[in-house]
Amino acid sequence: MKKFLLVAAFTAAATAGFAGNIDEPVIEAPVIVEETAASSSAAGVWVPLVLLAIVAAVVASD
Repeated sequence: MKKFLLVAAFTAAATAGFAGNIDEPVIEAPVIVEETAASSSAAGVWVPLVLLAIVAAVVASD
């Protein structure tokens, strides 16, 4: 009888200590960063140059 109680105690302790679950682990997809082609830095210069030309034309016409 003592062996039966000892086996029952060990069985109860072993099942109570189980902390896992049956759910599948969640694996997140890796983040992929796509590099875009850099635009030419000269493109930002055109607008101020055109505005400067317009202002110069207006001043010259007075």
